[in-house]
Amino acid sequence: MVASSSAKAGKRVKKTAAPPAANLSPPPNSRLIDRQTLLLCLALAAIVCAFYYPVVHNGFIRYDDDKYITDKAPVKAGLTWATVEWAFTTYDEANWHPLTWLSHALDCELFGLNPVGPHCVNVLLHAANAVLLFLLLQYATGLRWRSLMVAIMFALHPINVESAAWAAERKNVLSMLLFLLAFYAYVWYARDSGPRRYAVVACLYALALMAKPQVITFPFLLLLWDYWPLGRIGAADKAGSAARGGTAFESIRGLLLEKLPLLLLSAASAVLTMQAQQAGGAVRTLTRYGLPVRLETAVISYVCYLGKAFWPSKLVAMYPHSSQLYPVWQVGAAVVVLLLITAVVILRVRQQRYLAVGWFWFLGSLVPMIGLVQVGEQAMADRYAYISFIGLFVMVVWLIADWANARQISARWLVVPAVSCVLVLGILTNRQVHYWHDTESFWIRTIALTENNYVAHGEFAAMLHEQGRTDEAMEQIHAVLAIRPDDAPANLVVAEYERSHGNLEAAIERYQVVALSSANAGTRARAYSSLGYAYRQMGDSMKAKQAFEASLQFSPGQPPVMVALGVIEEREGDVSAAVRQFSHAMALQPTDVGYLLLAQALQQEGHADEAKAALERAAQLSRNLPQAQVQAESLLAGR
Repeated sequence: MVASSSAKAGKRVKKTAAPPAANLSPPPNSRLIDRQTLLLCLALAAIVCAFYYPVVHNGFIRYDDDKYITDKAPVKAGLTWATVEWAFTTYDEANWHPLTWLSHALDCELFGLNPVGPHCVNVLLHAANAVLLFLLLQYATGLRWRSLMVAIMFALHPINVESAAWAAERKNVLSMLLFLLAFYAYVWYARDSGPRRYAVVACLYALALMAKPQVITFPFLLLLWDYWPLGRIGAADKAGSAARGGTAFESIRGLLLEKLPLLLLSAASAVLTMQAQQAGGAVRTLTRYGLPVRLETAVISYVCYLGKAFWPSKLVAMYPHSSQLYPVWQVGAAVVVLLLITAVVILRVRQQRYLAVGWFWFLGSLVPMIGLVQVGEQAMADRYAYISFIGLFVMVVWLIADWANARQISARWLVVPAVSCVLVLGILTNRQVHYWHDTESFWIRTIALTENNYVAHGEFAAMLHEQGRTDEAMEQIHAVLAIRPDDAPANLVVAEYERSHGNLEAAIERYQVVALSSANAGTRARAYSSLGYAYRQMGDSMKAKQAFEASLQFSPGQPPVMVALGVIEEREGDVSAAVRQFSHAMALQPTDVGYLLLAQALQQEGHADEAKAALERAAQLSRNLPQAQVQAESLLAGR
């Protein structure tokens, strides 16, 4: 409403309302640390460590742990200046998260490649997140026991085991730590707003984004907290606006403007993330997953997350994305469930604000990961619930507590169900930690608990192949092709297998499938280069040359392919073209065989001095020059 004008005023001066200063007096029990709070924090951390103790017996999993830690040279080098520079400039693994890379590098500095160290650090970070969540809710609401119960549910819900027990998911627990600190700083700022306090919020949020961009919805979640528990929007806000001569609308506008710097950070993070994911080939095209499938998957995934919140069974690391439309009844039922819950929380918004805040926290925080922009092959993931489930936990705990208060039920009667809930969640979490013990049992369980999981079959096949269990690996690869006949990696594996067994025609058929159908330029380049080698084995130089040229069009910087193409051109009599290919290849990747081939081609062209220099370079590089000469002669002979 617009405040009344004073009759004594000659004219009314209009003011634009600034964000509500709030100056909220701290609620009861909102002091940061008293003796009881400290004891509860220690107990909470101890509970987490106790139920997660089996993690010390877990090894690294051949599913991102290799890509993030064991096979990543800059990470294994430890905290060097080169690693720091690399961390802030790389798009490796289709992400820009420099703090996560530095965290892994610090692990290697402290523990080497002993998996116990990273696992323990992850669990300690998870415990710290649980403690911070407890302190944050108590600080904002003044309700100690409700806040503690939410924190315990967060700490011990088995869906969060993926974030805490998977070494490669350091980014999840680290970004959450900074996210919660930023939230705490915001509550601190809301109580006595000022630029310095706001700067602390912005800095912590920027650091959280540098650990993992999943926290990108932070500014929107702050608006929810402005509504509840901070009370910066609503009845108190209207009263404050009227006192200042403004309107509630103007105050809300002020709160939106207040979030603008944080929204700019979100936008910058979104741009960097999309660049990284596109550079890494992680973004799936609409050809792979059409818009109708994405929308249906998003709706059904929301309901599946709800199901796993209240019945956490069959939790695995990979839930494969469907490439086909879902049954109409399934989509319809999911839409009805979501609309019904939304209607209920809106109807109860005046009496129970926390229901709307918790529900829209759950829905909103999942938006970046729900699959409208599809990254990877998963339809959903346990790690995506790490932030979003906090909203559901708040709804459940506050609703039960209000129900008990309305019926004047003593808190003592709630102790038994609360402790029972804690024990059940703890036992389930303890069991779930064992799922991450080793790679083989990890994939066997994933395959057993999911249907048509081509990703799990493919990853399991790669592990078996590394162990030399080729026949078992091929069984898994054929399982992949039974589900997805056009799967590029599986077709390439079968092609290599056929080629190694002399079945060149069968291998060529598989290579052609990938070369013509894959949407990934790197994969097509690999398929064409392998096709070239297969044709060369068959003695078909013309087709081999065409395949090598096609491979270089998709991926120009391939020294082995340049050498292979140069050999064909030299045998065809185009020595100048051969010299260009060999020279370019040696500039990128110097080898003894390559320089011997270059020397021979230069000799044929009459460049004796350059040929001599190439021979000297080959001698410098080679550990066994006679063997390298035999290999070069063999290539030129077409063997």
